Amino acid sequence: MSDPVKVMKQEVGKAAAQRVESGMIVGLGTGSTTAYAIEFIGDRLKKGEISNIVGVPTSFQAEVLAKQYGIPLTTLDAIDHIDVAIDGADEVDPQKNLIKGGGAAHTREKVVDYLAKTFIVVVDEGKLVDKLGSTFKVPVEVIPMAISPVMRALEALGGQPELRMGIKKAGPVVTDQGNLVVDVKFNDIPNPVELEQKINNIPGVLENGVFVNCVNTVLVGEIKDGQPSVREF
Repeated sequence: MSDPVKVMKQEVGKAAAQRVESGMIVGLGTGSTTAYAIEFIGDRLKKGEISNIVGVPTSFQAEVLAKQYGIPLTTLDAIDHIDVAIDGADEVDPQKNLIKGGGAAHTREKVVDYLAKTFIVVVDEGKLVDKLGSTFKVPVEVIPMAISPVMRALEALGGQPELRMGIKKAGPVVTDQGNLVVDVKFNDIPNPVELEQKINNIPGVLENGVFVNCVNTVLVGEIKDGQPSVREF
């Protein structure tokens, strides 16, 4: 019996990949659901359903997957726009604001996703929340020398910060940019737009995982009566 959650993630990834058209520049996000989207875009290229696609990866993971599935890659230096970006999220609120950064790739994701004319978020239903910060901490990418003052400043904003530690690695998580990640628990985020700006104004912070006013479409995978389905949110 196949794992229904896995099948659901595949279906959402497939639905997003179907929205890619020939000639597009595509932002390739990071994470388990987006990985399926990258796989299915590669499949469509191989079958000749679409052609002349180039991808802009948001992480080393996305880059490796794109090469594996035969998607040609480009860089932001070589292009002046992105047609569509496909990326996951850790939380999505009713206003389509997001918390991202579970994979510590949120800085590059934010650059690519905000540039895209159309930003499609792919999630399973477990990521939908009434209020941001309900289940997930806000990841903040910080340059290493600034960790102590940044953590004090985050506490002053009402957060409970902790340095993200590696799994199967001694010491902290290091991002693709060579920085550290602080995960901040906020008991309440009444104004995500304001919080995003306040955190990014702390000297030493590179970027944080609150994404506001950037999402066009949310594709949600659900399991109904044991069957995976996808709905647009």
